[in-house]
Amino acid sequence: QVQLVESGGGLVQAGGSLRLACAASGRTFTTYGIGWFRQAPGKERDFVAGITWSGAGRYYTDSVKGRFIISRDNAKNMVYLEMNNVKPEDTAVYYCAWKLGTAAPTRAGAIDYWGQGTQVTVSS
Repeated sequence: QVQLVESGGGLVQAGGSLRLACAASGRTFTTYGIGWFRQAPGKERDFVAGITWSGAGRYYTDSVKGRFIISRDNAKNMVYLEMNNVKPEDTAVYYCAWKLGTAAPTRAGAIDYWGQGTQVTVSS
């Protein structure tokens, strides 16, 4: 089993910045890709960013490229999402997602474990 706990969500004005963190515990001795997904009210859970086990591969959905940065610290079992120049359309619940293996997760259907989510609200 793997437990994922997100933190760092909150209310931010458009154009501002926010940093989300995800702490992994449990079966973290194995290799895993990790990522962030988000879900707005009435919408599906969508991919935002993913990072490979080594950290060398980083992937982003088009709408956040150039604004968001995903990073990880394997020694601490932590992953981060730095959100810059946020927009009202970034408002959603953000979920940390864990996938066994070395590849970065990019599909919600391929996730092995989810965090409980953290709310991000961007005001205009």
